Amino acid sequence: MGKNYFYLKLSLIIIIPIIVLASGAALFYYFILYKLPSPKTLRDYKSVPLSTHIYDRTGKPLYEIYKDQNRTPIKLKDIPKYAYQASIAIEDKDFYKHGGVSLYSGVFRAIKDMILKHNLQGGSTLTQQLVKGALLSPERTLTRKLKEIILALQTEKLFTKDQILEMYLNQIPYGGSSYGIEEASKTYFGKHAKDLTLEEAALLAGLPQAPSLYSPYNDPELAKSRRDDVLKKMQEQGYIDKSLMQKATEATVSAIPLVTSIKAPHFVFYVKSLLEQEYGIKQVEEGGLKVTTTLDLDIQEQAESILKSELEKIKYLDVSNGALLVTHPPTGEILSMVGSVDYFATGSGAFNVTTALRQPGSSIKPINYAIGIDRKLVTPGTMFLDIPTCFTAGGQEGAYCPVNYDGQFHGPVQLRMALGNSFNIPAVKMIALNGVKNFIASASAFTITSFVNPENYGLSITLGGGEVRMTEMAQAFSAFANQGIPRKLQPILKIQDKFGKELYKFSDSNLVDDLKKPLTLPSSVAIPGKRAITTETAYLISHILLDNHAREASFGSSSYLDVPGHTVSVKTGTTDNKKDNWTIGYTPNFLVSVWVGNNDSTPMNPYLSSGVTGAAPIWNKVMAYVLKNQPNLWPVKPENVVGMQICNDSGAVMTKDGEGKESCGARFEYFIKGTEPKGGGATKQTVPIYKDQDKLAPANDPNIEMKEKTILRDMFSQYCVDCNHDKDPYSLIKL
Repeated sequence: MGKNYFYLKLSLIIIIPIIVLASGAALFYYFILYKLPSPKTLRDYKSVPLSTHIYDRTGKPLYEIYKDQNRTPIKLKDIPKYAYQASIAIEDKDFYKHGGVSLYSGVFRAIKDMILKHNLQGGSTLTQQLVKGALLSPERTLTRKLKEIILALQTEKLFTKDQILEMYLNQIPYGGSSYGIEEASKTYFGKHAKDLTLEEAALLAGLPQAPSLYSPYNDPELAKSRRDDVLKKMQEQGYIDKSLMQKATEATVSAIPLVTSIKAPHFVFYVKSLLEQEYGIKQVEEGGLKVTTTLDLDIQEQAESILKSELEKIKYLDVSNGALLVTHPPTGEILSMVGSVDYFATGSGAFNVTTALRQPGSSIKPINYAIGIDRKLVTPGTMFLDIPTCFTAGGQEGAYCPVNYDGQFHGPVQLRMALGNSFNIPAVKMIALNGVKNFIASASAFTITSFVNPENYGLSITLGGGEVRMTEMAQAFSAFANQGIPRKLQPILKIQDKFGKELYKFSDSNLVDDLKKPLTLPSSVAIPGKRAITTETAYLISHILLDNHAREASFGSSSYLDVPGHTVSVKTGTTDNKKDNWTIGYTPNFLVSVWVGNNDSTPMNPYLSSGVTGAAPIWNKVMAYVLKNQPNLWPVKPENVVGMQICNDSGAVMTKDGEGKESCGARFEYFIKGTEPKGGGATKQTVPIYKDQDKLAPANDPNIEMKEKTILRDMFSQYCVDCNHDKDPYSLIKL
């Protein structure tokens, strides 16, 4: 038994320590090593979120997108030596001597603090601070401290000291959302880290230990004291001499005001949304993308200033907001986007009207007429009877009786003047001739997708009765500027990842680096995309919209639709309820769209019904700015467009008799070859006339007499030229 007892005791002596050691190892593995992050992820900032930077087309910063930490990496070689020497001096004077952990200042102090102060603090090396911030949670426990030590030792094996120092300077928090020395430099001093002075670098180096406590915004005196401590340590450790230290300590502490730095906010968040759709939210907020946009910050800031100034002038007209787009039609590039007059205004300032659904008013009419011209149903010389007219259609409740904005009827008007003066009744006749279904289908070719089901719309769609986005209107009007080819809007020129690798690049033969230089006509043959209308139709619409004489009856011989020294095609639009007021105009190289109104759709003052009171002055000033120093470019007339003299009332061919006498008062007009007028015009006819009114009458009315009168006809109505038209009755057109 004694022998057995001896062996049992010996076994226990051997086995128990093994069990204890094995259990300890298992516990150490489970609580310390299990799922321990790899320091390899520190390379290329895989474990560290980086801000996405958005720039304008010239490289000017617009905004930095980040989730919680605003961070922009910078190379160690790109900052002054004293900038990182300051951090070493105050945080880890033996950085280049230890292997990641300092036994005295790190481990022994941590154990002492835990035992004596019940607070696990301890002095951490720069390497420990790096892994703690990038790879571990912020909890203060013994297990977390052990993990920190192990990771620091591993990190020192994987990376050089300079690599660790560089990662540290890009990882460390400097207060608020500013992480890394580059963002801290911009936050506190409005400059890049490469431009830091000695005293500025020292102030930043003193922040990470307690960013709020030592912040120059919270306590400038304490910030200065901390900065001077850093400078003193730099002098003690031989990084600077005494004279430099004294000079730096004499400098006052000054930081730029804390502001949210964002330019073109509506555009920036429009771009951010597109980036998130393509790359996901995490990549946009933490992936360090570099995004060069199409926006021109100079044009943007000028547009913002003009919009704000002009809206102040018309507050009395019950107008509270405005929006505008400036684009380059050949490429679709967005040069300026102002979604509301003040993004930071309380309420709905952040609302982006350029991407919202609004009624376009008469600004939609050029598309309606373009469809008719393209289908060869009408020409610029086609005569419409602008007379009291009501329309009925199957399934429609009651009759639709449009009126003109001026409350008048203008008799025979040709398409050029009907569109130029924005008369409503001819436009309704045009949509009736096109058909609402055909109009909706053709509008999609102009890249308008907001019009969906034709059954939801009636004839009033040509007067702006259907909602559409400004972005779509800019695209649609680009078809006229681009000789028939609309371009979808393009907000981004280039996207690079955090390594500088190109993820996306917009390529187009019509791209222009400097839009402020004099531009020539864009190459129409190089404009990609599906054609919406023929080159000939695009030219005719553009020519009508630049014709000051064609709009003179409504807008006068001089208005805000004229840009001195430049040929510009332009169309206004105001909804009947005065909730939306538009002006859209373009040249071959620039397109400006402007809207004014109220976000809550409350009506504006009826005085805006003229169409040139609200949006037009804004449009005029923005267009004049972008056309400054630009040559005057007319749209190019296609060979298949011919001109001839026509009668200025009926649109018929003007002829001359044997004595050279003209058959009518004439004017010059352009036509697509083959669509020139070949006959028609006013005719003498014997028609029934009211005896006491000298007006056209129904044939079965008892109070009539037959008289010879001069009669004109359009596609729906007839008109007695030499009759009395005082309070003409409405005629009913069944469709």
